[in-house]
Amino acid sequence: MDNHIKIGKMGEREAAKFLKKKGYHIIQSNFRCRFGEIDLIARHKDTLVFIEVKTRKNNLYGTPGQAVNKTKQKKIVKTALYYLKRNDLYDENVRFDIVEVWQHDHKVKSIHVISNAFFIS
Repeated sequence: MDNHIKIGKMGEREAAKFLKKKGYHIIQSNFRCRFGEIDLIARHKDTLVFIEVKTRKNNLYGTPGQAVNKTKQKKIVKTALYYLKRNDLYDENVRFDIVEVWQHDHKVKSIHVISNAFFIS
């Protein structure tokens, strides 16, 4: 497995642990369909949350959240809409979060959640 994939998977695991401590209930990891992938799907209070996790060693190329550009956001939204339709979840409150994970030497330095990072447009 490539190193960047290992780093990404580690970030997703650590993000899930962090979110659980913050009261999120993880429903699914790595949901995939023909439109794309969503790293984590969770329930937080009365809201279904679609979560993109980005892990970085530094901010040399911007923050992790900045990597979720408009193209990536559209892909996540399309995938989320498919998930909602497939599971008959038409009346759900929905939110899109980004979790930024910074790591060094395969250890997490910090985790930051950006709630309502983007919206369905």
